[in-house]
Amino acid sequence: MKPVILIAAIALTGCGSSAGLKPADGAPLPVAPYGEDARPAASELLTPPPQTRPRRDDELLKDSHERAPDPFDLPPEN
Repeated sequence: MKPVILIAAIALTGCGSSAGLKPADGAPLPVAPYGEDARPAASELLTPPPQTRPRRDDELLKDSHERAPDPFDLPPEN
């Protein structure tokens, strides 16, 4: 049983493709986005826009200041 699993695992490792992505033969790229004249290239479609990958900012607190009093922070009534 174990040799069958090993052979299946080795066969599945060959399924991945290391070549660049491109449309299938005879298939065009997707249509141009609404309002655009030109169709984007495959590399442009694969590059995520900045909104999907925002840059990290490790400094969370740039300047400290006192909190404003909260008028709704009242003690409970007895």
